Amino acid sequence: MSPRKIIIDTDPGQDDAVAILLALASPEDIDLLGLTTVAGNVPLPLTTKNAQIICELAGKANTPIFKGADAPLKHKLVTAEHVHGETGLNGPTLPDPTMPVRDQHAVDFIIDTLRNEASDTITLCPLGPLTNIALALQKAPDIADRIQEIVLMGGAYFEVGNVTPTAEFNIYVDPEAADIVFKCGAPITVMPLDVTHKALTTQEHIQGFRDMDTKVGHAVVEWTNFFERFDKEKYSTPGAPLHDPCVIAYLIRPDLFSGRYINVEIEITSELTRGMTVADWWGVTDREPNATFMGDVDADAFFALLTERVARL
Repeated sequence: MSPRKIIIDTDPGQDDAVAILLALASPEDIDLLGLTTVAGNVPLPLTTKNAQIICELAGKANTPIFKGADAPLKHKLVTAEHVHGETGLNGPTLPDPTMPVRDQHAVDFIIDTLRNEASDTITLCPLGPLTNIALALQKAPDIADRIQEIVLMGGAYFEVGNVTPTAEFNIYVDPEAADIVFKCGAPITVMPLDVTHKALTTQEHIQGFRDMDTKVGHAVVEWTNFFERFDKEKYSTPGAPLHDPCVIAYLIRPDLFSGRYINVEIEITSELTRGMTVADWWGVTDREPNATFMGDVDADAFFALLTERVARL
């Protein structure tokens, strides 16, 4: 089979960085058409700079990068420096990037790519708030029928919230955008906290990156050492969830994950539960399923894939 054509929409983020590295290291499986950046973990200038830093670290300075939305559709931007640091990529000291950012807006790049490529051949991989994807769907509703699949990191069911008692960060930052995306009719696969909280950066799982003894391997170790402190303290776990790489790993090894095709609605009106992914896991409503909501991952095999691929860079 030919590599899967994807666009990664991202707000790096240390875990976004590992996801991007996995995609760049897997050309036999992934044809990365471009990175689009969005405000999320940190403001847009930093998420865009971080995307450049990651590509240059991987030796892939020819990767097209497009700057997108700098704020959610309706709400003030909420960021996560308390998790990722003031730069969003705290950990290793890496040089300022020199590679260019393309002039075209990320939303227009998404629309043009979906319209110009053969139908049902492009997978969108949002790793942050869904603002860019929603704006593209609003501006060009015809593209919904041309999307092969949207594979995203966001939401939760059993694990519920990590930024409020009921909401996961990516969905909470722009729930109106998430509502548009989940109602667009394109095939959607979701990597929620229920999965990512099983993909923990334990000492055993991170040892493979140490053993690489490469610049990229050391960067991953330092990134995870930095951002895992927050989750280890909060959840009393032996490591932090490596959220976003689950999206790319699913494209390469879907057999590592299991879940259910269910109805998922986004709460956008309640102040108490704003941004909640109301996932009908048990089928207690008559609402039509609209997303495959993953529930489990083979964590050991997931980290084996990560280390095998990232070692190539």
